[in-house]
Amino acid sequence: MTSTSTSTSTSTSTIAIVGAGLGGLALARVLHVNGIDAVVYERESSRRARGQGGMLDLHSGTGQRALREAGLIDGFHAIARREGQDLRLLEPDGTLLLQEDTPDDAPLERPEVDRADLRNLLLDSLPEHAVRWGHTVESVDRGVLHFADGSSATYDLLVGADGANSRVRALLTDARPAHTGQNVVELGIPDIDRTHPDLAAMVGRGNYWVPGNGQSLSAQRNGNGRVCIGLSFHTAEDWFATSGIPFDDPAAARERLIDLFTGWDPRFTALIAACDDTVLPRSITTLPVGLTWPSMPDVTLLGDAAHLMPPVGQGANMALLDGALLGLALTAHPDDFPAAVKEYEREMFERTSAAGRLSAHVQEILASPDASQKILAFFQRG
Repeated sequence: MTSTSTSTSTSTSTIAIVGAGLGGLALARVLHVNGIDAVVYERESSRRARGQGGMLDLHSGTGQRALREAGLIDGFHAIARREGQDLRLLEPDGTLLLQEDTPDDAPLERPEVDRADLRNLLLDSLPEHAVRWGHTVESVDRGVLHFADGSSATYDLLVGADGANSRVRALLTDARPAHTGQNVVELGIPDIDRTHPDLAAMVGRGNYWVPGNGQSLSAQRNGNGRVCIGLSFHTAEDWFATSGIPFDDPAAARERLIDLFTGWDPRFTALIAACDDTVLPRSITTLPVGLTWPSMPDVTLLGDAAHLMPPVGQGANMALLDGALLGLALTAHPDDFPAAVKEYEREMFERTSAAGRLSAHVQEILASPDASQKILAFFQRG
């Protein structure tokens, strides 16, 4: 299979993947190692056009399985952080409920990895021409992608790997993401070991989590020395507009956030006070758990486009495995895309429905008045 493209005229690609996130790149990589060409169309102008977020924990049976199928597991081990599996769970009053420190020889069951490093690993494993940057999908007709710059591309199979607000999804289902009742403010402390060594020691090497009544604080150490802080509030969809947080004034926003954690141990509000001027609001939305659609012969979805879940550790792993398993199905049926799509979707629907139910259960726990005790029981059950 071959592909050609120009930025001003129609291009032809047998398999078109919309979105250069982890799932779309995993699909392209598995196809590449099996001798099948595909083109990934990405709206961002380059791999460095924006930050890629913080750390991911890649599970041995899902995300890591995908990387093994892609022939990239050794590269993953080189960038994974075993110590990122450390966990400290506390009550809002500062009581330590659980501390898990990862031994140096512990198996890499769920190591942390920087999302940007993982994306670069996948990008570097593909031919340079495999990803077409700066291609924003304006509309989709059957068999043709139309881009914002006026160009277009035809396809025999279209894979929507274009995230929560997927344009490709509309070809298969009317489902749209809905607000979950959770709003998150993302902040961060750069170079924490140098700038705030006391807070660095408190957070530790991995995840630091303080669930409260209707709100929570989490801190996660990144590979570059930055600690990402997440403040979660179980509130209405319009809460950002009514919360009194002035997002255009980072210093005042931090002060308002500290006020919202009045009564919590002062060590936790010290984390908020130490953050830099990156203060990002993020509304959490999900697709219906167990979403399916009638299989179509020339289009399918993967990752958040197919099964957007709460951010509790399942989404990226599912997206990577989606990409790998779709790639293997297409490899097994190179001349029968409809059969490959049906085989992939049958397994994906079942697997991601189970992951979606688990994610929804964890989010329900986090919204409960005794969240910290329920989370402790959840971890102790394994």
